[in-house]
Amino acid sequence: MHAQTLSALRTLRVNGVEISEQAIAAEMQYHPAATAEQARESASTALAVRELLLQEASRQGCDGEPDDMIDQLLAQALNLPQAGEQECRQYYAANPQRFLSPTLLEARHILLPAAPDDADARQQALEKARALIATLQQNVATFDELARDHSVCPSREQGGSLGQISKGSTVPEFERQVFAAEPGLMTQPVETRYGYHVVQVERKIPGERLPYENVRDQVRHYLEQKVFNTALSQYLRLLTAEATIEGIALEAATSPLLQ
Repeated sequence: MHAQTLSALRTLRVNGVEISEQAIAAEMQYHPAATAEQARESASTALAVRELLLQEASRQGCDGEPDDMIDQLLAQALNLPQAGEQECRQYYAANPQRFLSPTLLEARHILLPAAPDDADARQQALEKARALIATLQQNVATFDELARDHSVCPSREQGGSLGQISKGSTVPEFERQVFAAEPGLMTQPVETRYGYHVVQVERKIPGERLPYENVRDQVRHYLEQKVFNTALSQYLRLLTAEATIEGIALEAATSPLLQ
């Protein structure tokens, strides 16, 4: 069945108020998914929840802009105790892996450029990268010289050295491969939007546990957000049970679906 026909059969209404296909289409950009239908489902759910909360906010006498009305409603309806110091410390002690400084790498590379849409150039860069790796496997001490001769990255002046890098300091496709590697010469070229990289990981510096005082606010925010999510899920179930909703099933709404 054509997607447009399917949408027409599933007109979204909350207590008789229709949510337009234009609104759903606009919302879909905030809900990336494997298929358009999955994105539409998520967008429809988010808009239905928002409409349900706005209707209840209006009934409760909340006023102002829509977001302000929802904030007022939730402040009145949800019982949200603050996380205490003891609770925060217990969570910190029980979850040491959540509070580590970033892993750092010391690495160097040789960048062989090729535009993403130039298949010939990318193939040539791949073959050259493989040849350089073969040479380095015979004598890795030549990395500095090969970087100066072949790399187009400014780091070639430092023998390809990138210094210390952390996640977020380079492009994601580079980090996914390099941070998963062990120290030493990577035996396969690393492909990125820029071309192919010959990479040597010189040192991996694992993250260290951060002192509690440095993450106290982060712990408290996490715990209070968790309480908020649970309370909101319960509140949505109550509102949903009393509402007439067409076009989507909200009975299992168990998480905040607001953007």
